[in-house]
Amino acid sequence: MSKRLEQHIELGSTHDFSLKQKVGQLFMIAVFINDSEENIQQTENLIQEHHIGALCFFHSRASAATNFEGKKKVVYNENSYERLVSLIKRYQKASSIPLLIAMDAEWGLAMRIENTHQYPYALTLGALQNGEDLIHDVGYKIGLDCLEAGIHWNLAPVLDINSNPENPVIGYRSFGDDKEQVTKKAKAFIAGMREAGVLNSLKHFPGHGDTNTDSHLALPVIDKSAENLLENECYPFTVLMHEEADSIMIGHLSIPALDSSGKPATLSKIILSDVLRKKMGYQGLLISDAMNMHAVSKRFEEKGALELAAFHAGLDMFCFSEHPKEAIEKIVLQGEGQRIESSFERVWELKEKAFNQPSNIVKTGIAPNELNKEIARACLTELFKGTKNKMPGSSQGLQHIILGKPTTNIFPEYLEQKLKIKTSSVGDMTSEEIQDLIHFQKTTVISVFPPSVKPKNRFGFAEEELEILNETLKKGNCILYLFGNPFLIHTLPLNKQNSYIILYQDFLEFQEAARSHFEGKLLPQGKLPFQLKTDINEK
Repeated sequence: MSKRLEQHIELGSTHDFSLKQKVGQLFMIAVFINDSEENIQQTENLIQEHHIGALCFFHSRASAATNFEGKKKVVYNENSYERLVSLIKRYQKASSIPLLIAMDAEWGLAMRIENTHQYPYALTLGALQNGEDLIHDVGYKIGLDCLEAGIHWNLAPVLDINSNPENPVIGYRSFGDDKEQVTKKAKAFIAGMREAGVLNSLKHFPGHGDTNTDSHLALPVIDKSAENLLENECYPFTVLMHEEADSIMIGHLSIPALDSSGKPATLSKIILSDVLRKKMGYQGLLISDAMNMHAVSKRFEEKGALELAAFHAGLDMFCFSEHPKEAIEKIVLQGEGQRIESSFERVWELKEKAFNQPSNIVKTGIAPNELNKEIARACLTELFKGTKNKMPGSSQGLQHIILGKPTTNIFPEYLEQKLKIKTSSVGDMTSEEIQDLIHFQKTTVISVFPPSVKPKNRFGFAEEELEILNETLKKGNCILYLFGNPFLIHTLPLNKQNSYIILYQDFLEFQEAARSHFEGKLLPQGKLPFQLKTDINEK
C-alpha cells in the first residue's frame, strides 16, 4: 500500500480536501509514453496544480487514440516499456495524492507498448469451446503484466455484442455475437484480472456492437427498441455489473429508444441516472469513453463545457479530458455539492482497492507463449470440409499462394521448404500466373494474412488481391488458412467445395497450430464466435 494514501485514510483527511482537490480526482488525463520532456513537465504541472486523480497511458501522440484518421506515423521505440515504468514513477512522485494508473490492455500491454507480451484478441477467445480456464489465465497474465509495470486499472474487458460485421471499431475486440457466451467469457477474463489484483472496466455501455459508425469519428446511433437493448446489448452488463464490475465505461452512443433527445449516453441523464442507476441498480463508478472522440468533442466549443455536461448527466470520471483545467473550474463553480461528493467517494474507493493490493507480485502458472499455444490449438475452426479436398496425404500436385505479408513465416515456409509445395505471393504474380492459378484443377492451399485487423479498406488488402482470391475460391478445391480477423470471411465467396480454416491470429503459435492441422495431427475444436451473414454455395 502507498504510504501517502495510507496516511490520508488513517487521518480521515479526505474530509479536509478542498472542493477543487475532490473535483480534480474525477479527471483521468491522457499521457503518452513517447512524449517530449516539455510535454512531460507540462503534465507534471497539471497534476500538481489541479490535483488530477488518474492517468491513462498511450503509446504516443501519433497513436490511434489521438490520430483518428491515421495521418501521423507512429514511431517504433523498442524501449517503450522501460519508458512507461519510469514515467509512472515520475508522475507518482509529482502528485501529492497517489494516482490511479490506467491503460487499455485488452490483449495485454502490447495493445499500447512494443516488446511486451501479446495475448489473443477477445474474438479469438470467443472461438474457444468450454475455454473459460484459458480465458481466466489470459486475464490473470495480463493483470500481472499490468501490476509489474505499475498499472492498477485495465480498462477492459469489452462486453459489446458484435452483431454487425461492418463494425469499424469493435469487431475483433468483442467475444462474439452471442450474449450468453460474451457474458461467460468476460466473467472468466475478469476473474483472472481480479485474482492478479487489477481493476477492471466493463465497456462500452449500453453496447457498441451493432453499428458501422466509429465513435472516434462520429456519433453512432443504435436504433433498436428499449426492450431489445435491455434484453441483448445490455445483458452482459446486467449480469456482471453487481458482482464483477469495478467500473463501467460509458460509450459515446445515441440510443433514441432510451433518450429521444439523441444525446450520447455519456451526456444523457436519462440513460445514466434513470436507466443505469435507478432501473438497473448500478451504484459503482461510471467512467466516460475518451472525451477527445469526435462523437462528443465536436459538440462543445467552450473548453470544459463537455465535462460539465457529462458531470450533470451522471458520470463520475472523465477519461482523456482535453481541457481539465477549465473543466475543473466549471464543475467547482456549477457542480452540485452532493454529486461531487458521491463521485469523489467512488473514485476514492477504487484507489483504496488498488493500493490495498499485495505489493509482492508472484508470477505463477503457464508461460505466455505456452498459453498462446494452448489457445491456438483449441480455437482452430473449420468451415466446411469440402467434397474434393479431403486433407491430402501427399503434397504432390498442390500449389500454395500467400495473400498478405506475414511478420512470421512459420506456416508458409513449412509448405514451401519442407513439403516442397510450389508457393507464390499474390502480389508478385504475373497476369499469366494469375490465370493459371484461377484455372488450376488440383488443390490450392491459400494462406491469408490480413494487413489490418480492422475492416476499413478491405482489411488492408488491395481490391485486385481480393478479386484474385475470390476467383480462386469460386472454382472450389481450395484449403484456405486465415491468420487474422475472421470477419474477413464475409467478404469472400463461401463454397462448400472448399475448406476454410480460421486461425484468428498470425502469431507463431497459431501458425504452428495450422501446420499440425495440415499434417492431420490437430482436429478443429473451435467454433466461429458469430453467425455467418454470407450466402453459401452448396455446389
